[in-house]
Amino acid sequence: MTTKPSLKIVLCSPRGFCAGVVRAIDTVERALAIHGAPVYVRHEIVHNKYVVDSLKTKGAIFVEELAEIPDNTSAPVVFSAHGVPKSVPADAKERNFFSLDATCPLVTKVHREAAIHFKRGREILLIGHSHHPEVVGTVGQLPPGAVQLIETAEDAQTFQPKDPDNLAFVTQTTLSIDDTAEIVAVLKKRFPTINGPHKEDICYATTNRQLAVKKVAPVVDALIVVGAPNSSNSQRLREVAEREGCKVSVLAQRASDLDWSMFEGITSLGITAGASAPEVIVEEIMDAFAQRYELHVETVSAAEENEFFPLPRSLRPEAAA
Repeated sequence: MTTKPSLKIVLCSPRGFCAGVVRAIDTVERALAIHGAPVYVRHEIVHNKYVVDSLKTKGAIFVEELAEIPDNTSAPVVFSAHGVPKSVPADAKERNFFSLDATCPLVTKVHREAAIHFKRGREILLIGHSHHPEVVGTVGQLPPGAVQLIETAEDAQTFQPKDPDNLAFVTQTTLSIDDTAEIVAVLKKRFPTINGPHKEDICYATTNRQLAVKKVAPVVDALIVVGAPNSSNSQRLREVAEREGCKVSVLAQRASDLDWSMFEGITSLGITAGASAPEVIVEEIMDAFAQRYELHVETVSAAEENEFFPLPRSLRPEAAA
């Protein structure tokens, strides 16, 4: 019998689902339990194929735009965790849809900040990635042209404001802490009076998962981030691992995605998961490694998390009473 090589697995903690993702998935599942199938969901409820496919089997129908939903439906229509432009709930109301907003409360906080800055007549900069649904949703809270997107430190350096003394910035919640700090530093140097958030916009879950990767990446031969290619917070985790000196930093949706040639000769492996990735996939990947290696597992923790966000009011148990 061949002896399996030894492999140390270092699990990052925290990893996986955050409170906003749990709330969003629970919103769809509770709507299905109360109202039955179908439940329409605008955009992927969270950026994870496994989660989306699982909800499809239970009766969720995913659409990119409300135009894809039949006019006469009485089925619930759920807005994803990333948030939506103001035009979307307005359209849903006009079409008499029963809509449920699963926007993460930390994204809603950014929307409110942007609205307050606009009310005070400030030019608003949004640090984020163009075309990401969260950015589309935040920009869409205000009239066209009210928000300028800043994606890089170079953008921050070349941006020309209408009035340098009347500026404010907000950020996407799932950005790299380090990249964002660099951009903010440029803006503050150029515009010392710029108004920023009272509390950082990058959410606690993004921050904590990046801090855990920063601890683990320098001490392992390779690191796997469980997450989807279109998941911003998962992509940032892979980038953080790379930046911290981990030579093999891989994003994987499932164990079947792994290219085993990349892990030849390793003796230690870090594993984390983006905020929209379920723990069952972490276990699936560990099982795949256990077939090839004798595993020795330890956990490195960067923070404790106990956040909880209640469901939309109409889905709470007291609403049914």
